[in-house]
Amino acid sequence: MTENFTKPFTRQEPIPEPAIEAAVRVMRSGALHRYGADPSEVAALENEFAAQTGAKHALAVASGGYAMGCAMRALGVGPGDPVLTNGWTLAPVPGAIAAVGAKPVLVEVGEDLCIDLDDLEAKAGQARVLMLSHMRGHIADMRRLMAICDAAGVAVIEDCAHTMGAAWDGVPSGRWGAVGCYSCQTYKHVNSGEGGLIVTDDPDLAAKMILLSGSYMLYARNGTAPDEEVFARHKGEMPNVSGRMDELRAAILRPQVADLPEQARRWNARYDALESGLRNLPGLRVIERAKDESYVGSSIQVLADDPARVPDFIAGCVARGVEWKWFGHATAQGFTSAHHHWAYVEAQSLPQTDAILARLLDMRVPLTFDLDDCATITGIVADEAKKHL
Repeated sequence: MTENFTKPFTRQEPIPEPAIEAAVRVMRSGALHRYGADPSEVAALENEFAAQTGAKHALAVASGGYAMGCAMRALGVGPGDPVLTNGWTLAPVPGAIAAVGAKPVLVEVGEDLCIDLDDLEAKAGQARVLMLSHMRGHIADMRRLMAICDAAGVAVIEDCAHTMGAAWDGVPSGRWGAVGCYSCQTYKHVNSGEGGLIVTDDPDLAAKMILLSGSYMLYARNGTAPDEEVFARHKGEMPNVSGRMDELRAAILRPQVADLPEQARRWNARYDALESGLRNLPGLRVIERAKDESYVGSSIQVLADDPARVPDFIAGCVARGVEWKWFGHATAQGFTSAHHHWAYVEAQSLPQTDAILARLLDMRVPLTFDLDDCATITGIVADEAKKHL
């Protein structure tokens, strides 16, 4: 009898009860506006996330995309400016660059799925900002990356949508560059439906981003606001682009942020089980993780040996309930797209990245799966790999 898998790959765990209770309290208060409550759930979240990451300043915002745009504006990125970014990432990253009128300059990625540091070094002189995407939770050698960027005078914004709770060499993701941006969208490591967080140690960047997010001169209510004299340097110069997080989403997030280390442990148990089952299968190669990388395994990737065989392999897996996303499709598919699908980005030659994307398979690892589910999945993948790869 052929075994099939029946659980959905997009089903999330319920919002935890303490978060539901906090949300109900906020709804009963009627004070949902970002500056409408005292004490404030948003300010408390900012304090707690800054403490968790070791940052001096944090800002809770409406989305991860807003976070990236806010960071670029604070760094002075404007229309026509080039911004370096990964050739392999998801559309909201180049989308955030395009949304401020800037021009993405795409950098190759390597077989480890991280930004190619040799190509970054070659292109570093073309821009003064790098929007670094830790795509699907893969973190590059951050010491070498920062040395390259520091030598070229390039400010680093870290897109940590897939690395909240992760680290490189013990330093939390988001704490290497000038600004770290995180997503709280449903399929990320904390879930408020939509939302984002920003961290920085730079008081001037913090003040600019707080003003940008719509403070209405209530900026001192930010949980980690810099001193008044810092705001005085920027008041009246930063446009109001309303985007600070509301009270309801902050209330939902606070218990989840506190529980993130335990959630990371649970994700990694599932990731490790899947990686073990996928290792050494015919026609597939797992991505080896660097010893300095502390990851959160909320998704897993493999590389196929022969891209021509991938469609039949995927079809065989899907027929048995196992969902892979493939970055080698000719057109964008749902959440999955590649650089040649982004018409708002000037076409660029990335032969190394294209060769990798043609072979790249990607799978979500929701916490609604247990270890027995992981064994079922890898058993099905093994069967289909033997048939098709």
